Amino acid sequence: MPERPKSTSTLIPYGEPISLDRAKAVMEAAEAEAAREGWPVVIAIVDSGANLVMMHRMDQAQLGSIEIARLKAETALRFRRPTKAFEERLAEGGVSLRILAMPGVAPLEGGLPLVRDGAIVGAIGVSGVQSHEDAQIARAGLVVLV
Repeated sequence: MPERPKSTSTLIPYGEPISLDRAKAVMEAAEAEAAREGWPVVIAIVDSGANLVMMHRMDQAQLGSIEIARLKAETALRFRRPTKAFEERLAEGGVSLRILAMPGVAPLEGGLPLVRDGAIVGAIGVSGVQSHEDAQIARAGLVVLV
C-alpha cells in the first residue's frame, strides 16, 4: 500500500473546487507540453469533489485513455497523492499486490493532485503515452497553480 502519513495533521486538506478558468489554464499548460513532445494524450481534470471539470482528447489519442485519464485524476484526488505512489508499491509485489483489489484505483503514474494555497482543489490525470511521459505532461499543468 502507498505509504500513509503518520497522522491526519500531515494531510493536505481538500479545498474549494478548482474554478473553470483555473482548470482551463492547467489544461492549456498540459496540452502545450504534450503538443511540444508530439504525444497524443487524454487529459482529465477533476475538482476537489472528484467531479469532472474538463477533459480533452487530443487528435489520435487512443480511445482507451479516456477512462484511464479520468481514473488517474480521481485516484490522485481521493488518496491525496500522486498515482506514482501506487505504481511503486505495486512493483514491490508481496502484500502490496492488494492494491489490485482496491476498486477505482489507477496504480499508474500520471495522476497528480492540484494544490493551491495549501489545499487540494482538484487533480489532473493524463493517459496515452508511457506513464512517466503522462506524468511529465501532468506536471506541466501544475505550473499555473503557483
